[in-house]
Amino acid sequence: MKEASWYKKLSEDRVRCDLCNHHCVIDNGKRGICGVRENKNGILSSLVYGKIIASNVDPIEKKPLFHFHPGSYSMSIATVGCNFKCTHCQNSDISQMPAENKRIMGQDAPPEAIVRAAVQNDCASISYTYTEPTIFMEYAVDVAKIAKDKGLKNVYVTNGYMTEEVLNDVYPYMDAANVDLKGFTEEHYQKICGARLKPVLESIKLMKKLGVWVEITTLLIPTINDSDDDLRGIAEFILSVGAETPWHVSRFHPTYRMLDIPSTPVRSVVKAREIGLDVGLRYVYTGNIPGDNGENTYCHNCGKTLIQRYGYNIGEINIKDSKCAFCDADIDIIK
Repeated sequence: MKEASWYKKLSEDRVRCDLCNHHCVIDNGKRGICGVRENKNGILSSLVYGKIIASNVDPIEKKPLFHFHPGSYSMSIATVGCNFKCTHCQNSDISQMPAENKRIMGQDAPPEAIVRAAVQNDCASISYTYTEPTIFMEYAVDVAKIAKDKGLKNVYVTNGYMTEEVLNDVYPYMDAANVDLKGFTEEHYQKICGARLKPVLESIKLMKKLGVWVEITTLLIPTINDSDDDLRGIAEFILSVGAETPWHVSRFHPTYRMLDIPSTPVRSVVKAREIGLDVGLRYVYTGNIPGDNGENTYCHNCGKTLIQRYGYNIGEINIKDSKCAFCDADIDIIK
């Protein structure tokens, strides 16, 4: 266990966790919503510091990040736990383990070991992913500091529910983030995720302001968040924070507690992409449809193909010095 970095002591040995926007008030001997932060006699501790439940070398495109060091590899790690309760979570076996089964599992891995493994595997970055990195932020930051000293980048695949205080503290060690924008109504967030929409929108805006490279993903679920109004609302919000911000619209498949809803029709994902482009976004991608033209990056000026993709595999790249190789337009990409 490690003492938490973001909390306040209250009366009668209670504490308030300020890591995420749940702001859990936790009685002595109890845990927060995430299930991995416990109050022991007025001291809030992380139960997952250095305990890795998943570790893989992934293409950066799997995060998904399409405009951040394309074609590179990222050492991807996670602990158990999450501060959301998404009924369609594809990693529910590890994200919900502490809350549902009251279990904390994972192999001990000090920060130095993670960075060493990343270097040995020729990774350009370390990604904090699979579950919600906010709930193991103390550990992620300790890894990220060492990674930065070694010339590696740090990537957060997140639901965006961390507090403003946390973001202001950790952004020097946050080079890029893919934020799940799961819907565009408070009702959706409360019913499907057990959270609120507004703090996620505020986090996205703050990340952009702080200079973090941001890409956004929306999992398109039939009858849940696939209305034209929802999609246009998301697209217009993304436009408000920057037309250069890539939007990944991914196809849903039944999982966890959402087995009664069918997979998203391909035409729905394609339509969502069209809405995003019509609103004025420069880069909108279709996800979970290998071989679809919407996986490619196109020049926002001349329309020619800049990066060809099939799933997580990269084909030709027609970008030179962050400019289109055909028309010399500036392309929003970090290489």
